[in-house]
Amino acid sequence: MGRKDHTSRRGDHGSPSEPAPLGNPLDFIQEDHLREREICNLIVRIAEAEQPDPDDISVVASFFSHELPPHLADEEQGLIHLLARRCRPEDEIGPLIARLDADRREAREEMAGLLALLNGAGADGFAFGDDNRARLRRYAARARRQLILEYAIILPFARLRLTAADLDALRRDMLARRGLDQLMEGKK
Repeated sequence: MGRKDHTSRRGDHGSPSEPAPLGNPLDFIQEDHLREREICNLIVRIAEAEQPDPDDISVVASFFSHELPPHLADEEQGLIHLLARRCRPEDEIGPLIARLDADRREAREEMAGLLALLNGAGADGFAFGDDNRARLRRYAARARRQLILEYAIILPFARLRLTAADLDALRRDMLARRGLDQLMEGKK
């Protein structure tokens, strides 16, 4: 597959984020948000399907296991920490950060159970009961609310307040978190 330009890099955002936009870590986080939105769509499709597609189940389970943990760490250990340090009192970012932290704690707790549920579906993609369908829908709804807040408030504040040094530190941490720091640094 040939190299794609920035706007078509991931098409429908149905595949994991590529490391190329880590030149600007905020662009990479935004790409991850688009990916997460697509995962929410898959979760709802699984919840509503009479017979869920095993491939959909596998994609969501893989996302929970491999893609979401470093993304959450990017935000919690990097972006949010930097924003808390750089935002001004009049930005009133503290209450939003507290709300996002609480939502993330709930999501992490729910995610473990959902991952077990999805992994238990097996290759036949058996239908889920009403209670598990509701759990899947709740998770997707919560994740979508978080994405709206992050996209509409957190990322714009980050673009406004973070310094070049902050972005460089965030980029380095994100690369290291993915084991790409040595590889990407060698390309400079």
